[in-house]
Amino acid sequence: MDSTLSTTLIWTVIIGMAVTNFTLRFAPMAVLSRLKMPEPIMRWLSFIPISVMGALFAKTILLPAFEATSEIPLYANPGIWGGLGAMLIFRMTRSFLVSSVAGVIVYVMLRFALGL
Repeated sequence: MDSTLSTTLIWTVIIGMAVTNFTLRFAPMAVLSRLKMPEPIMRWLSFIPISVMGALFAKTILLPAFEATSEIPLYANPGIWGGLGAMLIFRMTRSFLVSSVAGVIVYVMLRFALGL
């Protein structure tokens, strides 16, 4: 039995996943956007994006630091400094794009400077 997947099967799975993902995300948004929600629920919902981004950033920044060997101390982790730089810039500008670019610049500069 051949263990390789056909190109048709791969594209069918990709398109099927895209349609499913879009449907599961769009349908609730389309329905709920037409409803008038109570203020406490709207306030609660407003915290979801920042909570998700915080969890993603924490995992991305901190997990490699704890998995790293003892060659690089925690305070010399460019990911942590890039994340802190991004948070500081976001606090000043309130722009996710500007803060993301600033964080990447800090990260790349530190990796270059530390020779990692």
